[in-house]
Amino acid sequence: METDEGGEVFGMSIRALRTLIAIHRHGSFRAASEAEHLTPSAVSHQMRNLETMWGLNLFDRSAKTPRLTSAGLMLVEEAAAVVAAYDGLADKVRSDKELAGEIILGAVPTTLTGLVPAALSRLKSEHPDVRVRIVPGLTNQLLLQLDRKQVHAAIISRPDILPKSLEFSEIVTEKLVLLVSENTPDHSPEELLGALPFIRFTRDAVVGRQIETWLQRMGIEVKDAMELESLEAISSMVAAELGVSIIPDSRLASYDHLRLKKIPLEQFGPRRIVGLASVAMSPRARMVDAVRGALLDAVGT
Repeated sequence: METDEGGEVFGMSIRALRTLIAIHRHGSFRAASEAEHLTPSAVSHQMRNLETMWGLNLFDRSAKTPRLTSAGLMLVEEAAAVVAAYDGLADKVRSDKELAGEIILGAVPTTLTGLVPAALSRLKSEHPDVRVRIVPGLTNQLLLQLDRKQVHAAIISRPDILPKSLEFSEIVTEKLVLLVSENTPDHSPEELLGALPFIRFTRDAVVGRQIETWLQRMGIEVKDAMELESLEAISSMVAAELGVSIIPDSRLASYDHLRLKKIPLEQFGPRRIVGLASVAMSPRARMVDAVRGALLDAVGT
């Protein structure tokens, strides 16, 4: 493929390599087209061009769903390194103080009205040319999106098992506390949990599973009333005296205006670790570092 527009061909090749990597990650042309925001015909056209340009058979098309050949799998490994190097070019030649571009940041819902706004405000004042796109999600969803390179970093609750391909930096450790309405009598957490309706954090979330594990360990049977994933929704329900809940005791919580009380659990009760997860050797490592610094500043302040 020859053209006077060498840069255009190079750009097309990089896009095609991204698509090839997406096919490998997602398992089919159609799934890759959705992930890369392309039409299935565009994906097929890009792959045909790659095969023609390099004279390789990248796919076995004898099956209904094309499968990568051994040459295709080898190319995927090389393509990942090439794309990462290409994405990191601009950062390598910028000065230490100059930082610009977009970073896609995942965040668990409990951080979206406290920690994240405070951190992004600091990041914007220090690096005005950095654009942050927020993708909300639960920890396991965000870990999957990190693996698929759909987000560059994610603020998550640390899970029991973290993939080896990811780096995790602790931002803050939060005790879990019993949240009750202002008018609730002063009884022990065990008594209140056994007597009043219980408003759960969703057990799809890491913190929800931590809470369930603690309840079982303590032998406490609760009366489930509802199961929610929003800290704001949970605190509003508790303030309306519809039940009690167990939540992370965040220093950046946004429910302080509600008439609520927080009761400590046992001395060595459960704790949630919130941190920033990112892909090791990310081409946006400097931007990830800037986000991490802004998060730590927000918590410290």
